[in-house]
Amino acid sequence: MTIPSFLQTYLPSYDIKNLDGKDVSVANEIITKVLNLGDEKAVSWVFDNYTIDKIREVVGNPKKGVWNEESLNYWMSILKIDQVREKNKAILNINPV
Repeated sequence: MTIPSFLQTYLPSYDIKNLDGKDVSVANEIITKVLNLGDEKAVSWVFDNYTIDKIREVVGNPKKGVWNEESLNYWMSILKIDQVREKNKAILNINPV
């Protein structure tokens, strides 16, 4: 699956021309970054190109230290996910103690 150029903003560390949106790790990264930071166009693209089950899987099993707490809580509510694996570790903490 070709990734549109407008998603480059959300994936600045990657050359999206060389990514395959069907690759599991790439899909997980795209879903996480866009749901965390994306605008309406980017979020719509994610929901048009990935299944709701795939999106729920990514939100329900977040990577460590990459989510804004508000975004994660929002998507948990929208997707009706009661619990996520290691939620506290998933939240980006810019002021660790």
